[in-house]
Amino acid sequence: MAFKIAIIGRPNVGKSTLFNRLVGKKIALVDDTPGVTRDRRVHAAKLYDLVFDVIDTAGFEDAGAATLQGRMRAQTEIAIKEADLIFFMVDAKAGLTPDDRTFVEIVRRSGKPVVLVANKSEARGAQGGALEAWELGIGEPVQISAEHGLGMPDLRDAVVEALGKDVVFADDEDETGDIAESDVLIGEDIADPDAEEAPAYDETKPLRIAVVGRPNAGKSTLINALIGEERLLTGPEAGITRDSISVDWDWQGRSIKMFDTAGMRRKAKVQEKLEKLSVQDGLRAIRFAEIVIIVLDATIPFEKQDLQIADLIIREGRAPVIAFNKWDLIDKPQETLAELREKTERLLPQARGLQAVPMSAETGRGLEKLMDAVMKTHRVWNSRVSTGKLNRWLEGILAHHPPPAVAGRRLKIKYITQAKTRPPGFVLSCSRPDVMPQSYVRYLVNNLRDAFNMPGVPIRMALRASDNPFAGRAKKKK
Repeated sequence: MAFKIAIIGRPNVGKSTLFNRLVGKKIALVDDTPGVTRDRRVHAAKLYDLVFDVIDTAGFEDAGAATLQGRMRAQTEIAIKEADLIFFMVDAKAGLTPDDRTFVEIVRRSGKPVVLVANKSEARGAQGGALEAWELGIGEPVQISAEHGLGMPDLRDAVVEALGKDVVFADDEDETGDIAESDVLIGEDIADPDAEEAPAYDETKPLRIAVVGRPNAGKSTLINALIGEERLLTGPEAGITRDSISVDWDWQGRSIKMFDTAGMRRKAKVQEKLEKLSVQDGLRAIRFAEIVIIVLDATIPFEKQDLQIADLIIREGRAPVIAFNKWDLIDKPQETLAELREKTERLLPQARGLQAVPMSAETGRGLEKLMDAVMKTHRVWNSRVSTGKLNRWLEGILAHHPPPAVAGRRLKIKYITQAKTRPPGFVLSCSRPDVMPQSYVRYLVNNLRDAFNMPGVPIRMALRASDNPFAGRAKKKK
């Protein structure tokens, strides 16, 4: 089993930059603003021949336990307990601060092995800051540049010396987790994660679920309630989550990877660069997910932004499930539920039959029904119908309601076949597909959904012209 390294330090010393360097992908948000990272993030990493898990943490800040900064600090202290080794990072360019001297005592009291990392050592004047770091009394500072990949060999040697060869080389097998050897070359350019594609369907792989919604809808609280621990930072403040944090979990024997995302506000309201990065990270999580749980505040549901988020998920081909959260605050649950389900059908007709579940992340009510809805939707999203059944269905449809005539000529439909799943995609062979009315295509999709029990998922219908075997041949002369 791989050992764990936690990256600890005050805000803005470059912890997330080093995390991305070790992981080999730009998955943690990085910005010059102090305190970007809030939740702790764990990912498989590699440093030359060393394979381990690395934990990115929020910057240590001196604050009361009830404040947001105090809750962030509690998450960092959990990371220290989980880790086998601690990278205590300081800013060599800025030199030591009183916070560095305060927080090193917390690390020292943990009793864990520590490697002192002096980041930003490529900067002019950084040598003085690195020498000053000796005053912390936790050993020789390893001078690196996380942004440029400098000093990585020295960091690797420091890890081996701190933990010993028996620990770092306990598993010689290639167990790199999410990373192949070619994914991370220290000092090389980091691969663009947007270039990847969603994984092929495999029941042995974890089911990927993204949890999205407006700020303060209860997304992080929902994930904490499902996994049964305070894994993600929560509170009354809106917009706490910034990064898309993945959490591994097991539900009734099925391996699941859940992604918490930042709250998505209307585009016009998103002005700050950091919030734009958070929203982009959330959109990336949607593209890589299989199921997307849309968390709506049941007290103020179906605002314009909720509908835009749902429409985006459907256009991306993901399978949506709606969670009406904060159901414990509803006074007339039966009336409200009937009203919300009617609105769901009316406002989201492009995924008719969408699963919508009332629940409360605060009390735990409705969580089982929510996961049942997720599994049901996932099965539909992966469903396949044989060509024989499809064409028998099509024959009945054409007899009952044939396509209309366009410009005096009747449109002919020859056959239909399913080309893909995830989501279900069909190819309809017909004459003049460019003039087929969209209303008739919608009629076919809705009937297809009802006939083969495919509620609540996007269905793709591609129109193809049938091949003409005589196309291109010269007419015979009389």
